[in-house]
Amino acid sequence: MERDQLRGMVRDLLLARRFEERAGQAYSEGEFGGFLHLYPGEEAVAVGVLHAAEPSDYVVSTYREHVHALVKGVPPGRVMAELYGRRDGCSGGMGGSMHLFDRERRFMGGYAIVGETFPVAIGIAYGIVMRKLSEAVICFFGEGAANQGTFHESLNMAALWRLPVLFVCENNRYQIGTEVHRQSALPEIHKRACAYGMPGENADGMDVLAVHEVAQRMLRGIRAGQGPQLLELNTYRFRGHSMADAGAYRSRAEVESYKRTGPLQRVEQDLVAPVDRLTGSSIALDQTTMQQLRDEVEQIVEAAVAFAEASPAPALSDAWDALDANRRHETLVRPEPRHG
Repeated sequence: MERDQLRGMVRDLLLARRFEERAGQAYSEGEFGGFLHLYPGEEAVAVGVLHAAEPSDYVVSTYREHVHALVKGVPPGRVMAELYGRRDGCSGGMGGSMHLFDRERRFMGGYAIVGETFPVAIGIAYGIVMRKLSEAVICFFGEGAANQGTFHESLNMAALWRLPVLFVCENNRYQIGTEVHRQSALPEIHKRACAYGMPGENADGMDVLAVHEVAQRMLRGIRAGQGPQLLELNTYRFRGHSMADAGAYRSRAEVESYKRTGPLQRVEQDLVAPVDRLTGSSIALDQTTMQQLRDEVEQIVEAAVAFAEASPAPALSDAWDALDANRRHETLVRPEPRHG
């Protein structure tokens, strides 16, 4: 790995954490409402996987998708504006936190229904196969979604048709508040791949380099025509399921123990070191570079908040325009305005 590539990954880890912290702060201050599911603790999953992807690859995500969108290249201001429900958001302010979308960057949406990502992903992948392209689809999901019928139906179809999908399980141990071993007869999600004749692997989802290595290798196999693959990444969310969840089902000691070995802590321990000035052989980042990245990220996030706050709210006409855009070969009759 080149040092510039490592720098980019660390920058995205820092951006992911700071963006989510700032979003949580704005939510707590009443700047926007609705549901808000934050990502701190899981950053190495999105960063490691998506840095192994190509720009032409498609991403399908869940309701905890802000960081996936950011790493895929959606501008932070447009992501934050969507959380605020503003017109300049990536979904026009009408999707909110759980429904980010950016067709230009092939970020094909966050989906609030558990298990909804699977059929969307294989539909996109089927289109890729029909057009004989070398693109891939990355389908993120939580361990709880592996118990949905769409998981099994979609993996079966993907394997049968050798669709180019990397199924990525973000196993953060808790489906809302129920630990994985209490809700799954087979808690090791990657082992389910063998039922459909596809490769399944497990990796440390708190180690960005480990995630990157296995995702890169699996995506290479998918592009070579080997069919779909399943990657389970063991991670942990530091916050509750959503901003409405105090997380009382976990002990403070458990949470703190994971925080001590979280993605950013791993970077500080393993990737930050004095660079060998004589040979230039080390790719590690020094403390000066790390501080520069933190300062850069802080400016990006505050600019995103300012952009969101300055953006206007969408009007009813925007909703009608969005509805028109989703219709094909139909005559849409708008209701007559009421008077009196």
